[in-house]
Parts: sequence; structure tokens; C-alpha cells
Amino acid sequence: MYTLPELPFKYDALEPFMSQTTMKYHYDKHHRGYVNKLNELVKNGAPKLFDRREKDLLQNFNDIPSSIRPKFINLGGGVVNHTFFWNMLERNNGVNPDNEVMKNIVEQWGSFQSFKEEFNSTAMSVFGSGWAWVVYDGKGKLRIISTPNQHSPLSIGLKPVMTLDVWEHAYYLDYQNRRADFVDKFWQIIKWEQVNQNFKDALKTAK
Repeated sequence: MYTLPELPFKYDALEPFMSQTTMKYHYDKHHRGYVNKLNELVKNGAPKLFDRREKDLLQNFNDIPSSIRPKFINLGGGVVNHTFFWNMLERNNGVNPDNEVMKNIVEQWGSFQSFKEEFNSTAMSVFGSGWAWVVYDGKGKLRIISTPNQHSPLSIGLKPVMTLDVWEHAYYLDYQNRRADFVDKFWQIIKWEQVNQNFKDALKTAK
């Protein structure tokens, strides 16, 4: 059975940028809900899939029976995307480190500000529910993309480096309909050490 990973920080650790109330609903209700529904789907539709990790199946979704594949992509993506998201969050006091991923960002976009503006624009352009991502394309480049619903970049051969959940449940209790404010505050809670590690891991798997 798939399990809910432990939240890597306390519920109030990201305040005031993401409230304790939002975190409890987001993690305890939404993330847990994806895990429970995924377990139910696999148990009733293809129990042999429990032998493989959700992440592996999203990278090889043709191995998922077609009868449950669309639901698995959304539910499994909901589990994997949220786990990835939580692990790259912490209050950073507005500090942008001089590390490997930051050097690549400045090299590709010309400046951190240009990178930030493109990421914000991508997050704002998601229609309805979805995610904004920084991904590694396996060919030496970082890219900024969005995915709808709970779709994962893993399913299209891309390696996640950084992400932002722009489903309304991620911000509505704190920011109501002001997604732009939520996106702007996101830069205060990025765990750059983890983003850098994600980038280095992506480089290794691409070789």
C-alpha cells in the first residue's frame, strides 16, 4: 500500500507566507486524500502495481492498465507532486544562494530577476488547477513549464527541479482569489538547498 510521507516541517513553519490552517487542510485533507484514493484505485484495479513506486509508474505510465491509467496519473501525480513540493519548502529570509542551480539559472536567463518573472508568469497563466515547474530536460537545459491538474513532468521525460502548486486549495484560505500575491510570496519559502540537490540529482540521472 502507498503511504503518506511525513511532512518535513511543522504546520506553522511557513507562516506568515503559508498559514498553519492552510497546511493542515492541504496536507491532512488533500495530500492524504490522494494517497487513500490511489490505494483504493490500485487495490481494486491492478493490485500488482503495489510492487512499484508511484514515481516509477508515472515515468512508465504505459505499464499502468489502460482502464485505470487516467485516474492513476492524477492520483499518483497528486501524491508524488505534493511530496516533492513539501520537501523544497522552508522560510529563506529572501536569501538566494550562490550555488550550482543558481549559476545555471543566471547563465540561461541572464539574471535571476528574468528567471523569476518567467516563472511567475507561467504560474499565473495556469488556467484552473495545475502546477508551475522548473525542470531539467536531459539535454543540458533548465526549462519553465506548467502542467494541468496533477500531471507530473516525469510522464513526459522531464526531471523536476522546483515547483509551485497553484491549485486554489494551496492558497485560497490565505490569499482568497489573489493568486499573484501567493506566487510572489512563494520566493520567501523556497528551500534552495533542496532545489540545488534536485538539480544535481537530475544531472546524474540524465547521464
